[in-house]
Amino acid sequence: MRNENELQGVSLLGNTGVKYPTEYAPEILETFKNKHPENEYVVTFNCPEFTSLCPKTGQPDFAKIIITYIPREDMVESKSLKLYLFSFRNHGDFHEDCVNIIMKDLVRLMNPRYLEVTGIFTPRGGISIYPFANYADDEHQDLARSRRIDQMKAAVSGMTI
Repeated sequence: MRNENELQGVSLLGNTGVKYPTEYAPEILETFKNKHPENEYVVTFNCPEFTSLCPKTGQPDFAKIIITYIPREDMVESKSLKLYLFSFRNHGDFHEDCVNIIMKDLVRLMNPRYLEVTGIFTPRGGISIYPFANYADDEHQDLARSRRIDQMKAAVSGMTI
């Protein structure tokens, strides 16, 4: 079990008075220490109700955002991640921008070994957009390259992974 010292900096979890951000809010993200930094393991978050706004029309865009990472020392706390993703609700940006912003914010926050963000956006005007962005430290460059190739192959075959 984690002790109080290990939970310092985790202020949103269990807090019923949390205010949902109405604007893009990367500062809401919180971390906790990885108790197993010697292990390489994968953490995946699935956010099936992501929303943002088209920067031109202001129309809402809907997506499933999948975040997968291999942690190092710091890990993102899930309630803060939920509130952060919610902060895109009134944020006007293209799908590709949202995915890259999320990736960069999480890399800056955690300094993971590897991280990827996939956006599976609901079709608009008959076109689906599935942006994928990833980051890797020096030791995981082959994984990053391989995952980008996997994504391109999946796109060509009409499947998403």
